[in-house]
Amino acid sequence: MPFIARDRSKYPVVIGCDEVGRGALCGPVVVAAVWFDPQVVPRKLLRELDDSKNLSVGKRIELAGWIREHCNIAVAANSVSVIDARNIRNATLDAMRRAVLRLQIDSPVMFDGVDVPPGMTSECTAVIKGDSKVPQIAAASIVAKTVRDGLMARLATKYPAYAWERNSGYGTKHHLGAIKDHGTTPHHRRSYAPVAQYSLDLRAPRPILVDVAEPLSYA
Repeated sequence: MPFIARDRSKYPVVIGCDEVGRGALCGPVVVAAVWFDPQVVPRKLLRELDDSKNLSVGKRIELAGWIREHCNIAVAANSVSVIDARNIRNATLDAMRRAVLRLQIDSPVMFDGVDVPPGMTSECTAVIKGDSKVPQIAAASIVAKTVRDGLMARLATKYPAYAWERNSGYGTKHHLGAIKDHGTTPHHRRSYAPVAQYSLDLRAPRPILVDVAEPLSYA
């Protein structure tokens, strides 16, 4: 594991922010922002934090419960219509900004990746591979992943052919085959080439004016 509980003083007190779903072919992009003091949270939590992609489903769910119990968290998302209208980068940065502001905590912020959202007034840093370097970013990746996977599993009950409960909307062989055989759904990102090439209407989607001022909140 990348975080050493016995040396908690080396980790700063910051807000960590990460996204999940940027590369998926369907569904929302989901962002979590998490704040905690590494010297205060349980050592076991700090020791077991990791990039969500490196954790089993069961461990992610377990850790997400601990994070909700011991940390301050906020979640924001942008829908497929926003992604197609504004592009995934802008949709992600918008959700990141809203998630951080929703925390209402005056703290430096570290974002996973290479971008800092526009409009931020606090001290902000973009950290490449931050989910393996900053424990709060790792925590944010776990929260965002569990929230989005839960949403995709619920959508999968309405569209079982695409197996979103297993692939979370990413471009697996099964998912691409289902798009080819059954077409797209309202939840597919038509601005993404793998979706557009199987769509009966190959024209680029017309821009949509979408109000995204109100963030999505999850209890």
